[in-house]
Amino acid sequence: MRISVSSDMDEPVARALVDALGERGHEVRAHGALIPGDDPQWAVCSEAAARDVAEGRADQAVVCCWTGTGASIAANKVPGVRAALCTDAYTADGARRWNDANVLALSLRLTSVPLLHEILDAWFAGRPSADPGDRANVERTTRLDGGRTGA
Repeated sequence: MRISVSSDMDEPVARALVDALGERGHEVRAHGALIPGDDPQWAVCSEAAARDVAEGRADQAVVCCWTGTGASIAANKVPGVRAALCTDAYTADGARRWNDANVLALSLRLTSVPLLHEILDAWFAGRPSADPGDRANVERTTRLDGGRTGA
């Protein structure tokens, strides 16, 4: 899977994220503080990672900032992106299942390396629900984008 990753800070957990994704066999495209000379502002690098998903250069993305909130807000401004701030494995599973989230947002402050692995395990094991009510909610969020997917 092609995964775009952004971080506004070059923190150990951000580096562990890139390593963990690579170890899982994913092709990683990095943005922000993870690339020397790239713009590390959370709004800029989170948008870049989200646009990779919306425009088909990545299948999913993981966006990071100190709290994860700014990264998730910026990513969610990109039409076609459903970013979820996840601080535990249960939330990551639910975000994939009920929300068909395609961007994972993480807090650099709250996410330890062991917790990171638990969240990634749940995120990648999660599958979008086929329940009609769940699908209707996801379709409604797409309409909130004006029907634009960015692709």
